[in-house]
Amino acid sequence: MSLENTSIVVGKLGAPYGIKGWLKVHSFTDDPVGIFDFSPWLIGQQGKWQSFKVVDWRRHSKGFIAKFANIDDRDQALVYTNAEIFVELSQLPELPQGEFYWRDLIGMSVTTDKGYSLGIVDDLMETGSNDVLVVKANNNDGFGQAERLIPFLTGTVILNVDAEARQITVDWDPSF
Repeated sequence: MSLENTSIVVGKLGAPYGIKGWLKVHSFTDDPVGIFDFSPWLIGQQGKWQSFKVVDWRRHSKGFIAKFANIDDRDQALVYTNAEIFVELSQLPELPQGEFYWRDLIGMSVTTDKGYSLGIVDDLMETGSNDVLVVKANNNDGFGQAERLIPFLTGTVILNVDAEARQITVDWDPSF
């Protein structure tokens, strides 16, 4: 079963903690505690997906530990070391108008306001001051660019995001 189109990775399990089945948890959510707002978690092992319910969690050192229903000892927990934590996309909160999840922007085409095709959004980076689109340039790019880093600054650089058309219009110099 593929979860690629119906779920998203929100964290990763670490090593077991103690002897009663607790596991370390590494959160990938904006607010690290936010990972515990999702339930159930989907954990994959050897191509089989299981649904897990967190019954207790707490802060530990610089991270978290969690206890799952039906995992009661260290040996049971050990099986899930380094497994990714997925949740169904339907669990994600709806965003306000004009805000987007990164996964929704990846794959969109990027065009300047003058009609020049810059390429496709391949990834995004967080820089502290603003997010940055990593745009993989077209193979026949007239400016010889392989990749462009475009700041996601709505209203100045990002002029329009058309989710339906999968198109982002930017005010950007193609030679940059």
